[in-house]
Amino acid sequence: GTITVSDAAFESVLESAGRSLKLAGFRDVVFLGDHSSYQKNLQTVAARLNSEWKGSDVRAHAIADYYATTQTAFVKALKERGYSDAEIGTHAGLADTSLALAVDPALVRNERLHSGAGFVVSDGVHGDPRRASAELGSMGVNAIVARTVDAIRKATARH
Repeated sequence: GTITVSDAAFESVLESAGRSLKLAGFRDVVFLGDHSSYQKNLQTVAARLNSEWKGSDVRAHAIADYYATTQTAFVKALKERGYSDAEIGTHAGLADTSLALAVDPALVRNERLHSGAGFVVSDGVHGDPRRASAELGSMGVNAIVARTVDAIRKATARH
């Protein structure tokens, strides 16, 4: 399931975490979000903290590449292998389920995955996860990690 919190509450948690990390001596605070709607919150908080920290050597960074890779490069790679948009999905479909299988197979209820049962929106599924695999997920994880590390290196480079 999910828990919904207001933007203000979420941003307050991020700001508090950022300030705490600054007090602990971190010079770069990196925010990563794995949901499309979080991206604006991460950017807002990073901008707010950077304004507050102006004149110091501490910076906050909202790294959009982490989430964007799941929606661009990974989806493109799946399409190149013949998977359709309907199968890839946007939530708990082939893409998400493959990522979960690669990272922690215990997150996936295999008995439901391969049952052939039709998944519907009320199940929280937007896509068709039945052909998901750890192999496909590993391809996505590798792309996400590589692009995110590159983006973090660029963002945190001291000039």
